[in-house]
Amino acid sequence: MTLLRTALIALAMTAGAAHASSSDAWNQYRQQMVKSCLAASQFKDAHALGKPAEFDDRTAYSALLIEGVYKPKHMKNRAGTELCLYDRAQHQAYVTEWKPGAK
Repeated sequence: MTLLRTALIALAMTAGAAHASSSDAWNQYRQQMVKSCLAASQFKDAHALGKPAEFDDRTAYSALLIEGVYKPKHMKNRAGTELCLYDRAQHQAYVTEWKPGAK
């Protein structure tokens, strides 16, 4: 019985360690995704707007809204929003202007 108890405790400890590692890896991935999306953005003072939308592994994409101020002088510091699609397999960010409700 003592051997069984020891084995169960060891199993529980390793399961907890694996979960913590996965959580750390997930946080690092999200930081990298946000960093890539902000770098791909056409805005100055760009920042993430909310949390990313994670698509399942069939697409391997994450989506994130970026908010900031347009860089070109003729835009007169107008604020805008971009949609970033992040390809998790290729670690590549793609952005496009986002106008909710626009036709």
